[in-house]
Amino acid sequence: MLRIGLTGGIAAGKSVAARRLAELGADVIDHDVLAREVVEPGTVGLEEVVAAFGDGVLAPDGSLDRPALGRRVFDDDDARARLEGILHPEIRRLAAEREALAAAAEARTVVVHDIPLLVETGQADHFHLLVVVHAPADQRVGRLVAGRGMDEAAARARVAAQAADEERLAAADVTLDGTGTEDDLRVQVDELWQRLEREVAEEADAEGAGA
Repeated sequence: MLRIGLTGGIAAGKSVAARRLAELGADVIDHDVLAREVVEPGTVGLEEVVAAFGDGVLAPDGSLDRPALGRRVFDDDDARARLEGILHPEIRRLAAEREALAAAAEARTVVVHDIPLLVETGQADHFHLLVVVHAPADQRVGRLVAGRGMDEAAARARVAAQAADEERLAAADVTLDGTGTEDDLRVQVDELWQRLEREVAEEADAEGAGA
């Protein structure tokens, strides 16, 4: 099994890269999806969030009111750290379970962990290869404004809340250029996939020779 960490600043193109990797045959584990699963009604995660932040973060149907929680933690470093202390262990537990299932189904699989805050959460050294999709902050702000309808101040706040470009790039083993079109990025992903397939084949050959 080859374990890949995939990250990038908001609106850099990481989702395009993740979708293409899945199309090519990778087992992609989306940590944003896991972050929603760990706070579904009836989960320990939701119980702990409510215990930490009160019933005001619940919607009338008992589900998590994400906007309400976001308002509680966005500008409060201590509150955000408390929330991360609840969510991150649960997300990693689920990710490990999904990875184990993928490896059990196919020992030579490529597992891609799609993690928006991979660098920020200190996971840069947890993978065989760390792939960063990069586009400059100003370009990403423009995409958020044009593509997601954010006002510029909100877009800049979202970008500023993540790691600096320099920090992500310093951690990267592979950098994909997200400044062009989606097709441009997919071509780069295809080239990366060819490299990954060679590495998996070489690892299999080495294991066979040592058997």
